[in-house]
Amino acid sequence: MKKILIGIKNNALTFSYKKISDKGNSNLLNTNIITDNELVFSEEYIENNKKIVISFVKELIIQYNITQLIIKESDLTFTAFDLINNSEKVKAVFFREERQLSYEICEKILTNHYIRIINCYNMPPYMLECFDQRGIKTESRSEIMFTSAFMQGNNLMQYSKLFYKMSVRIELPLKEQDLDDFKIFCKINKYLKTVHVNLYNRNDLIKICDVLADNKLKNVKIYIHYNITKESEFNSLRKLNSTYKKHKIKIELKYTDSYLEDNLFKQIVVNVLKVCGLISLVLVVSFVSYVGISNFRSTQHVNKIKRQIKEVVKNTDQEKVIEEINKDKKEGEAQVTNSFVATLLSMNPESVGWLKVNNTNIDYPVVQGKDNKYYLDHNFDFEDDHNGWVFMDYRNNPTELSKNTIIYAHNRYYSGVMFGTLYKVYYGSWYNNKENQIIKFDTLYGEHKWKIISIYKIPKTSDYLQVNFSSDEEWKEFIDMIKGRSVKDFGVNVGPDDKILTLSTCSSSRETRLVVHAVLQK
Repeated sequence: MKKILIGIKNNALTFSYKKISDKGNSNLLNTNIITDNELVFSEEYIENNKKIVISFVKELIIQYNITQLIIKESDLTFTAFDLINNSEKVKAVFFREERQLSYEICEKILTNHYIRIINCYNMPPYMLECFDQRGIKTESRSEIMFTSAFMQGNNLMQYSKLFYKMSVRIELPLKEQDLDDFKIFCKINKYLKTVHVNLYNRNDLIKICDVLADNKLKNVKIYIHYNITKESEFNSLRKLNSTYKKHKIKIELKYTDSYLEDNLFKQIVVNVLKVCGLISLVLVVSFVSYVGISNFRSTQHVNKIKRQIKEVVKNTDQEKVIEEINKDKKEGEAQVTNSFVATLLSMNPESVGWLKVNNTNIDYPVVQGKDNKYYLDHNFDFEDDHNGWVFMDYRNNPTELSKNTIIYAHNRYYSGVMFGTLYKVYYGSWYNNKENQIIKFDTLYGEHKWKIISIYKIPKTSDYLQVNFSSDEEWKEFIDMIKGRSVKDFGVNVGPDDKILTLSTCSSSRETRLVVHAVLQK
């Protein structure tokens, strides 16, 4: 004989069947059990006393602040939804069975006005779209197991990811399997906005645009990350844009910064040769113009990336991001708590935090590569960029934070981007302001404030870039060394259990370093 068991744990009601041996006490088969965290009712009792049980469950939802519904056997869906009685507090439902939800179950869920998240093994594709129209986010656990480079490269292994993906990358020339899977993706997807391709190939671009148009995906931009130089290719690209304009599909070129700078320099040389009588004047004007344009472009490009980040953060349901990241974590693993930083992972999965230094332009997301070279000439969008980006030492632990967390960036003092305004910390008018002595570096796992303990310039060396320490004595010697170099004694004690943050950049030359150390405030 089976009875229905309702468990209470961690803001969730769990519905499952409880098997009771027929050989046991016959009275137990007709008895309902109620404890602090477990309820057992017979199906017959619920059917005959539904109003009483609904009232009881309603009180439990309020008392235990229940927000989630866990259904271990999908056959219990109708009973579970009847008992929660359209409660406005219950926002998410999780189905534990490894089976596709039936249409009847999906229709039952749609009768509830407050459910906003559904997690299941799989569901009919048509119902996924119905839920989306009702503002309900669905998460499927079944893997589709595509083998194409397109599907694997864009991590499109679940149906729900195919449905919600906003940006994809396609490697050209286009392989037949990649094209077939892109067609499947476009039939399912409803949110695609950008397609990134690695080179200009007219035939492949036509195929991609035709697939987008056939599936009525509008307002899609195709970015070509390639340096086109031939006039015939420019004309061909203009014709393509004209052809697909009616479908609201736009194709844009994304030149590398190095290419733009090289061509700008060539143009300057041509102009100098044309006005040889004014060579000296033209050289000066050209150099100033080049630096000004380069700095302006750098500033504009960095600001564009930051605006994109703010737009993504603004339009992202941060609570859902946290739930999505933490749902697959094993017991004992650190839980992501900083939803603001977590939203950055959708743009750059190597994001580890956000750094802000008062009264400077330093207010950037921080990334961490596999080495300390990649982000010297690549930006947050993985594009070639001589400005690089703000990045954490690859040896550091971004989860628990190392004893010495080190963050690097280029000193672009002409344009003021990256660590281009860090030089301000060396002036007494800056570091004597107590508000400036607090640096904010938040991670995925919390918000952190760090108090400055040392500021100095030093010939190029690596002795302050030590991450781990074998003993308290070694740690104390290290702290004494960096504090002894400081332009000011900040009077801040650092103990054996403390952790510090180090900011490092070039100073007046490539052979000199400007360094800031700060201790984590507990």
